[in-house]
Amino acid sequence: QVQLVESGGGLVQAGGSLRLSCAASGRSFSSYAMGWFRQAPGKEREFVVAISGSGGRTAAADSMKGRFTISRDNVKNTVYLQIISLKPEDTAVYYCAAKRTLNSALYYRDQYSYDDWGQGTQVTVSS
Repeated sequence: QVQLVESGGGLVQAGGSLRLSCAASGRSFSSYAMGWFRQAPGKEREFVVAISGSGGRTAAADSMKGRFTISRDNVKNTVYLQIISLKPEDTAVYYCAAKRTLNSALYYRDQYSYDDWGQGTQVTVSS
């Protein structure tokens, strides 16, 4: 099990950018595939991006491609979500999630694949 703490959310104007961070506790961080999800008010939680344990493979939801970028630093035990050209519809609570895996090349799009979740960080985009 890994403890996850997100940070970096806040209020930003449309067109701006943010970098969210998710710090993980424990060892063997590279053994965890990581993902970012978001949940807007009144909507279901949705997949944003994911990254393999090694960091060599990433994936993004089709609607997120081009503006959302995931990366990780396995020395700092941290995964990042860079968001550019923010839109009001990006307003949501953003969650990071971790999935322990033996294959460091795997990533997961399905939220039900993940075992551990952070508490979320609020991103609000004003028009």
